[in-house]
Amino acid sequence: MPQVTYELNESTAIVTLNDGENRFNPDFIHSFLDLLDEIEAATDARTLVVRSAHEKIFSNGIDLDWLIPVIQQGDVPAAKDFFFLMNRLFKRTLTYPMITLAAITGHAFAGGAIWSCAFDFRFMRSDRGYFCFPEVDLGIPFLPGMLALLKKAIPMYKLEEMHHTGLRLTAEECEKHHIVARACHLDHLMDETLAFAGPLTKKRAVLQEMKARLYKDIVHALDVEDVPYIESGKFNIG
Repeated sequence: MPQVTYELNESTAIVTLNDGENRFNPDFIHSFLDLLDEIEAATDARTLVVRSAHEKIFSNGIDLDWLIPVIQQGDVPAAKDFFFLMNRLFKRTLTYPMITLAAITGHAFAGGAIWSCAFDFRFMRSDRGYFCFPEVDLGIPFLPGMLALLKKAIPMYKLEEMHHTGLRLTAEECEKHHIVARACHLDHLMDETLAFAGPLTKKRAVLQEMKARLYKDIVHALDVEDVPYIESGKFNIG
């Protein structure tokens, strides 16, 4: 099965992530970006919903089984290219010319949680799964663009606690702190998400320009940052 697939539900494109824990590596990211291009060019969709086929996990972020050997081999160009590619994923999601919704169907950890912050709205399964940034324990400091995305979606008082401690939040806690629009049982997650998405038939060109203006600072952070801690040997995992 392809790593990502989509179907149309009236004016909503529903993307399903089929790659197990949906960890970020070049193949997965390129597959998702290519699918976004196809949806934009070949459909009249006005909203985009992304969900996972995994029964427990939305996305567990960076594929460390792929990245760690790259780092250990000293392949700095490949490591930097990967982080720039991940920024492309975040930026494309953030500025996509449709209303975007993450239907968080399980755990959203690390890069998976960061990615969800690039969506316009988040809905989260309440009967299983946590929202968490474990980078403080993994030894992976956030890049400026990542921090900008987190600040967009998470109130600072809660972001500081999550950032510094690796705190795991349930869907209900995420809803309480306005990180997700709604927490609901998996049986109702897609119905709730699609009911919210359905009426949002905004014009793509207008929405794209509004996003460009609203997210200008985040896009700038994603565009200009480099990865100095990799080159200096400060990139440590574990």
